[in-house]
Amino acid sequence: MSAPTPARWSTAISLLRLDGADTRRFLHGQSSQAIEPGQPGDCLATCLISATARMRALALVCLDATGAELLVLAGDGAAVHQALDRVLFPADRVRLGTPQPATLVRWLGDPQPETDDDTRLLRPGVDLGAGRDQAVLLQRDGTRLPAWLAALPELNDEQVERLRLRQGFPAAPAELNDDTNPFELGLADWVNLNKGCYVGQETLAKLATYDGVKQQLRHWRADSATADRCHPGAGLTTATGERAGVITSMLAGAEGVEGLALVRRSALMEPELLAGAGPSGAAAMDGSSTALRLQINTPAGFTAPPVGAGRPQTV
Repeated sequence: MSAPTPARWSTAISLLRLDGADTRRFLHGQSSQAIEPGQPGDCLATCLISATARMRALALVCLDATGAELLVLAGDGAAVHQALDRVLFPADRVRLGTPQPATLVRWLGDPQPETDDDTRLLRPGVDLGAGRDQAVLLQRDGTRLPAWLAALPELNDEQVERLRLRQGFPAAPAELNDDTNPFELGLADWVNLNKGCYVGQETLAKLATYDGVKQQLRHWRADSATADRCHPGAGLTTATGERAGVITSMLAGAEGVEGLALVRRSALMEPELLAGAGPSGAAAMDGSSTALRLQINTPAGFTAPPVGAGRPQTV
């Protein structure tokens, strides 16, 4: 497999500053990652979820000597701020700042940073689009890119979205919403099941212990001539007409039509699924003569859900 052509892309994010002695303990209890044992300089990937483990946002927690920066990569930064502010008690030694604009810069290929100690380089240890070991750069509002990174060509919007879809990186509200949890979206690396009590812990523990994940995120591709049949919200069926899932994202571009879908557990081994078919595999109600065949694959960045002691994993 050939190496990717060097290029970069930028994503607008929200940055929330938290200061105070209780910052790590507070974030530990409000997110899926083990934050409290972290050390200054650590960058930890975490999910912000509801009490029933429904997705709210994806974030990086960058720890330092006096607190942390919470980088909201996907989701509503203002809503995250409001939710955290709501659960802060007067006794908590935490000062929560308002959301500030920032940019997360990622790149393909192997460009070399000018220095090994660039404080803007983050290494969260999860795949954010260019591989698990690839660093990312935090660009604060009003700052310039370093020369080695600015020299790379920038991907256009279509190329960025195509990369997201093939990677399986969830976006709000398409995949991050009240209908999904971290394990369904392939975010097991963003969850620590051995940490202490936190919001959503009981639900995630049950899902892992009893193999309770009912659907998983998958990438699909189709014929470019029938893009209108693959809109988000369109249902999927198997060749025998069984309900198989729902499309969440779609891109029609120069390389055809592709997207993401949440596929039901019973259909995860199917190499193809049908869009635009009725519940018994019949033709679509819009008069189309045949259902559209979608090729189904596991996204490159998807991590399989964990399985605990309840029973072995089955699909």
